[in-house]
Amino acid sequence: MVATSLVSVTSPPSPVPVDAPPRARRRDGWSVSMFAVAALVVGIAAAVIWRLVVQPPSYLVQADGSATVTERSLTEFFAADAWYVLLGVVFGAVIGISTWRRFKHLGWLSALLAAGLGVLAGLVCWQLGQLFSGATFDERLASAQPGDVVPIALALRSPSALAVWAFAAVTPILLGSALGPDEEAGPREPRSRRTRRGAVPAEPTQVVDELGVARSVEAQRDESSTVS
Repeated sequence: MVATSLVSVTSPPSPVPVDAPPRARRRDGWSVSMFAVAALVVGIAAAVIWRLVVQPPSYLVQADGSATVTERSLTEFFAADAWYVLLGVVFGAVIGISTWRRFKHLGWLSALLAAGLGVLAGLVCWQLGQLFSGATFDERLASAQPGDVVPIALALRSPSALAVWAFAAVTPILLGSALGPDEEAGPREPRSRRTRRGAVPAEPTQVVDELGVARSVEAQRDESSTVS
C-alpha cells in the first residue's frame, strides 16, 4: 500500500490598504501651508517681473487739455496681458512640477492643490502688479500739464488669463500621472516565472509502489479498495 500526500498551493494574500498615519497627514498639512507661502512669493516675484518688462503706452497732453496716443502705442495696450499669460505658463509649470514631486501620493488631490496654488500666485501677481502703477490713470491725467506724457496704468484687461496659471500648474501633474510609472503596482515578474507559478501541476498517471513497480493510478486505487 502506497501512502500519498497532498500539497496545497495557495496564492499570496492580496495587500490590504493601510490608512496614512496621523504623522504623515500632519506632514502633508504642513507642506501644504509651506507651498501656499511659496505660491505667494512666486506671485510677488512674478508681479515685479511683470512691472519691469511691460512698458505701458503713454498719452501726450495737448495744450487744449486733450490727450492723444499714437497708432503704434495702440498695439501695446494688450502687451500686459500677453506678458501675464507668459509668466503664468512659466511659473504655473514650476508650481505644478513642485506639487507633483511632493504630493503625487495624494492622487487626484494633487491636481486640485496645484490648480489652487496656481490661481493664488496669479491673483497676487495681478493685484500687486496693478498696485505698482501708483495713482490711477485718471488722477495722473487730471494733474498733468500740457506737454506731459502720462502712461496708462498696468492692468489686466482679460481676467480670463488667470485660468492660464491654473492650467499650467495642472498640466505637469496630468502628464506625470499619464506617462509616469504606476508606483501603486508592484514590480512585474518575468513571464516565464509567472507562468510557472500560475500553472496547476498535472495529476500523475502512474505511481511507483514500495517494490519499485510502476502501476497506473486507477489500478492502484482498485487494489487499495480491494485490500480495505
